[in-house]
Amino acid sequence: MTQTPLKLTSSDQRIIQSGITWQQFKLIQAGFSEARNLRLFYFDHTIEILMPGREHEFFKTIIGSLIELFCLEMGIEYEPLGSTTQECEAEAAAEPDESYCFGASKSIPDLVIEVIFSSGSLTKLQRYRALNIPEVWFWEDGLFSLYRLQGADYQPIAQSGIPELNGLDIGLLSRCVLMAQTSRIAAANSFRNALKAP
Repeated sequence: MTQTPLKLTSSDQRIIQSGITWQQFKLIQAGFSEARNLRLFYFDHTIEILMPGREHEFFKTIIGSLIELFCLEMGIEYEPLGSTTQECEAEAAAEPDESYCFGASKSIPDLVIEVIFSSGSLTKLQRYRALNIPEVWFWEDGLFSLYRLQGADYQPIAQSGIPELNGLDIGLLSRCVLMAQTSRIAAANSFRNALKAP
């Protein structure tokens, strides 16, 4: 079944400034160290400061809770890392919406997830390639786009390449994320019941 993208809106606030050195980025990062609900990104001498809006935080939290529900129902060990900063010295830094290790704790998460309300996914992929993140999911306009690092580049994939997530139906996940706008309980129950179905 083909899903039709939705046009979702957000009250995100975003500042992008180019011509920034790594040293300048680290100073800015230190200056914002106590700031809550703010994410910093750096790549190719450009800093992005994101102040996520209510809608952004809603979707990222729902996606995370459903992935964690999947792991709990399927008996999969996982480590939720949330927006933990990932850095490659002097090259890139990112604070994703959600990130996870599966099976065991690792220095680099197996998966990062970003909720997108504006363009820029290709730039984000370049940033995550510099950080050597194995798999990246974007949630945009009510749909997931999955990318797996294969060699030097990300390739689009239909299903996760992470062994622990092999049984996760991305279409089901998308439907339940959207359902959560009306009822979080109904979305979780629908997701759980589908996982238990033969």
